[in-house]
Amino acid sequence: MQTGLFMLKDEVRMEGNQLKIFDGHCDVLWKMWENDDVSFSDNNHLHVTWEGLEKGNAKVQCFAIYVPEKIKGESAFQVALEMVAIFNKKILDRYSNMKLVTSKSDIDSLKENEIGAILTLEGCDAIGSDLSRLRKLYGYGVTSVGLTWNYGNAVADGILETRGAGLTEFGKSVVEENNKNSVWTDVSHLSIKGFWDVMESADYIIASHSNCHKICNNPRNLLDDQIKALIQKNAAIGVTFVPQFLTDSQKCTITDILKHVEHYCSLGGLRNIGFGSDFDGISSTVENLHSFKEYHNLVNTLLKYYSETDVKGFLFDNFYNKYPKV
Repeated sequence: MQTGLFMLKDEVRMEGNQLKIFDGHCDVLWKMWENDDVSFSDNNHLHVTWEGLEKGNAKVQCFAIYVPEKIKGESAFQVALEMVAIFNKKILDRYSNMKLVTSKSDIDSLKENEIGAILTLEGCDAIGSDLSRLRKLYGYGVTSVGLTWNYGNAVADGILETRGAGLTEFGKSVVEENNKNSVWTDVSHLSIKGFWDVMESADYIIASHSNCHKICNNPRNLLDDQIKALIQKNAAIGVTFVPQFLTDSQKCTITDILKHVEHYCSLGGLRNIGFGSDFDGISSTVENLHSFKEYHNLVNTLLKYYSETDVKGFLFDNFYNKYPKV
């Protein structure tokens, strides 16, 4: 199959706002936790809002529970629960057309005007070394678990931890628990040693928001051998909109996103690629992609170079097809 930036199509057959989107990562819960005055309709403070999801043609949005590094010890789990409460009270309860989804059948059951919300955990710092806390988060609807943020915890080291250690014995128990419960194990932010430990032990793998090291030399980006391993494991991989993960240039454009898409394709990842925007977890944005409501600018550009089938895969089908729970 021929795809790519150097094969401009003669015409765009669909408009970007006709295609549904499954976005694998945003940090709006953290933003709303940091500032109690921010609502899910606050366009001045948020990249992802209810109105933006509607305008951007979202079908499924993943909401991360990210406990910032400044929160230490036992307080971390309490903060995670506070974010769950924000998700329930300020998003699900106030917007009747936003529905918690924890399975493919839940997604299939969404009505035309409804948007699915997946709850995820970004970093296991919140659970300390207590599996019962992880199980409690499953009970609240978490179906994707990122093992680390950038540094070390009781599960593993993150990619910026100089020690570079892999999964601990407790970390192996976390992955096993994810396997038992048909929950994604997310390798974004994970150390290289931890990544390879997960490849050996996890049944359901995602890199929710990770780009290609070959295109942009940032330690958070995936090396080619990691990408090939993810593809071999049938993992979903979310291209992220974080400018410093996209390019070394001062100016970041949608073309820089396509370079990462193309590299994943060149390694055989056509049916693995999705998008994990990291909206509300970033201070700067891609030109013409400043919030979710501008997703159509990316979609229209993709449609110039890839078939409708491929673009539908990138935007929705690839993540949906690999979502573990049926």
